[in-house]
Amino acid sequence: MSRSTPSPDGLRFAFGTLTVFPVRVTRWDREAARGGMLCAPLAGLAVGAAAAGTGLLLLFLGAGSLLAAVATTAVPAVLTRGLHLDGLADTADGLGSGKPAEDALRIMKQSDIGPFGVLALLFTLLAQVAALAQAYDGSWARGALAAVVSATAARLALTLAARSGVPAARPEGLGAAVAGVVPSGAALAVAAAVTLAAAAAGAPLGPYGIARTAVAVLAAVAAAELLLRHCVRRFGGVTGDVFGGVAETAATTALVVSVLG
Repeated sequence: MSRSTPSPDGLRFAFGTLTVFPVRVTRWDREAARGGMLCAPLAGLAVGAAAAGTGLLLLFLGAGSLLAAVATTAVPAVLTRGLHLDGLADTADGLGSGKPAEDALRIMKQSDIGPFGVLALLFTLLAQVAALAQAYDGSWARGALAAVVSATAARLALTLAARSGVPAARPEGLGAAVAGVVPSGAALAVAAAVTLAAAAAGAPLGPYGIARTAVAVLAAVAAAELLLRHCVRRFGGVTGDVFGGVAETAATTALVVSVLG
């Protein structure tokens, strides 16, 4: 099997580490991690579908767009045990500390959340809820599509962050387990596939829907890439927290772009 071809072990790795779905991870080696990170957008698709389904159910039962948006935002947090949000907060604390890399990494490992982390969580969740509420106000279909695209783009950002050439900041942890495991060509191929799939999903909303969903994915990975590069310069590499921060950055960017225009 090719180094860049996902296997059943890769699927189990993706769903077992990135979601709370009852999937048992049987292999933790680099090959399984490679397949898992290549399959990360599929895990995002499942999470996004669950989130969109919850929002649509509430709308069907008579709830307003704001309540549906809150529920849609809450589902990915629940289905990931809040892992990405926690990573976002820790990354914000590390970056905001202004301390050398070693001290910043130590701050990120602490169990408490500092002021930078609180602010990052607050504004990120507010932006996600506001964008989803606006999308649902536009139409139920537009809101559901935004939720699915956002969750998928967030996990695509993980695939790209795990590409070869991106070092780990620590020798241990989930970040070290997946850092650099994905060949760059394979990561770009997955990005192209997700972008095309998003564009196709936007087709029922017309030509503008096609363009908007594709741009949402591209903008999401661009924003995530900016954060990734900054963290690599600042910390000397990636950590599990950085992966979480990258995912939430991509998710929020995709949602905001989905409601522009």
